[in-house]
Amino acid sequence: MPSLIIKNGFVYDPVNGINGDVTDIFIEDGKVVKETDESNAKVIDARGKTVMPGGVDSHSHIAGAKVNTGRIMRPEDSRRHAVAKTDITRSGTGETVPTVALTGYEYAALGYTTVMEAAMPPLEALHTHEEMLHIPIIDKGAYQVYGNNWFVMKYLKEGDLDKCAAYVAWLMRRNKGCGIKIVNPAGVENWKWGKNVGSLDEKIDNFDISSREIIEGLCRVNEMLELPMSIHLHANNLGKPGNHEITRDSLKIVENIKVNSPNNGSGRKQNLYLAHAQFNSFEGTGWADFASGSKSITDYLNANDHVVLDLGAVPFGNATVMTGDGPAIHYIHKLTGGKWSNKDIEVECGSGVIPFEYLTTKPIHCIQWAIGLELALYVDDLNKVIMTTDHPNGGPFSKYPKLIAWLMSSKARADTAEIIHKLGVERTRITSTDRELSLYDIATVTRATPARTIGLLHRKGHLGEGADGDVTIYDINQGDFDSSDYKKIEEKFSRAAYTIKGGEVIVVNGIIKKVNSGRTFWVDRHVDEDVEKEMLKDVKEDFKYYTTNFDNYGVDMHYLSNPTNI
Repeated sequence: MPSLIIKNGFVYDPVNGINGDVTDIFIEDGKVVKETDESNAKVIDARGKTVMPGGVDSHSHIAGAKVNTGRIMRPEDSRRHAVAKTDITRSGTGETVPTVALTGYEYAALGYTTVMEAAMPPLEALHTHEEMLHIPIIDKGAYQVYGNNWFVMKYLKEGDLDKCAAYVAWLMRRNKGCGIKIVNPAGVENWKWGKNVGSLDEKIDNFDISSREIIEGLCRVNEMLELPMSIHLHANNLGKPGNHEITRDSLKIVENIKVNSPNNGSGRKQNLYLAHAQFNSFEGTGWADFASGSKSITDYLNANDHVVLDLGAVPFGNATVMTGDGPAIHYIHKLTGGKWSNKDIEVECGSGVIPFEYLTTKPIHCIQWAIGLELALYVDDLNKVIMTTDHPNGGPFSKYPKLIAWLMSSKARADTAEIIHKLGVERTRITSTDRELSLYDIATVTRATPARTIGLLHRKGHLGEGADGDVTIYDINQGDFDSSDYKKIEEKFSRAAYTIKGGEVIVVNGIIKKVNSGRTFWVDRHVDEDVEKEMLKDVKEDFKYYTTNFDNYGVDMHYLSNPTNI
């Protein structure tokens, strides 16, 4: 592979404190280096353009059983968005739930090079990896769902953190996961009996355990194992008025648990990563007095350093709501009607899927739009904020440029506030701040913070020596940048001038020029051999309740593209 030099660009690399300086980037053998032999290098002149590390999306739903169900349920999605094949790319369909190949192409065209699947059910891990195997270009990995797992709840109830840690480590190796995901802890298990939980201390049937105990226990296990990423928490009462209180109280549970980030330069500073915070930042006693509860969450983040959140923002338009929180989806279905799928995944998880459309005429949707932006605009330190739409729940990732425009332009927000339902302004703080994120800030919330949060800062999210040679160049000149011209901001972020993946030019002016295979990240952790043997006796005994044989459970390495252990 020839060396690559990117010259004369305005570089934004928050990890290394580079804020728009004209700096040259050297890439050799797929990695950023201090310098390289120019005589044998390909040179890209980025004069007058913005240079950032490749984008990192730390919370997206791109593969697995519920994603595929979303495709099946949305034939209209395919009709509305069909892309023809080219000499080097496959055809594809789907705006809110793109087919696997289209997912890779469209992320790359936006300048993203790393994307994480946010919820992999253990029993459906093979399905998830088979889909990720066929997503081109981007590096990826999957967070595995543990929050309602029988063995996790059993060991935590017994107070046996050693066996719980052994189980988590074994299952992560078995299924090639790379983080602990907790979805509506205790509530999803209760859903199997037609129930949910409404408080952190409500004990559920059969296991006699509460959400609080699961969150605290798995956080302690995560730090015992020194996993690259903190626990990724989808809090209880998602989508219900007043849920900001249980969300804030959930964050408090782990305040005093020490962070044991692995000593590999991955950079994790927090012990809790709050998922799609918009959906858990609601105020009100019901839908009649529904309002933004974002202040409760942003005030907490401004006062505490152990939490990072991603937005789960709503850019209006079509979406497909899908989550491992089965009871929450059924609740939304009962409110809205229409198609609904319940994906109850044996003893480990339970999810749901519904098509959805966020409208500027609906007061609730407009308040949600405001909440998603407030969570970024009112947090002082953007090292605690990650820009997402919880694709495809708040909206598809293809609308990230619109989200960037709102964050960078107070005029964009003001103009939108003029056309939406008035309650979107009256019951929120959206017009009470004129804060505008800079290009440096955008690089923080789309590159640096997600890479650090998921434990990949040693290779992603920055352009320092040793980083992966993933670079995005946007046709944005800081010299004539005008935040009031928000349509131009959206246009420029919609098509990367160049996307470079591992030192290879993949995208030019939004067009795919080369297709390669990305990595699949996974975590290999081991505990005391005797503890693991005792744990496996329990697992094998209870596998009689599973619909698959123990020996057929798990994912072999050949299902991973370029497997990379972190």
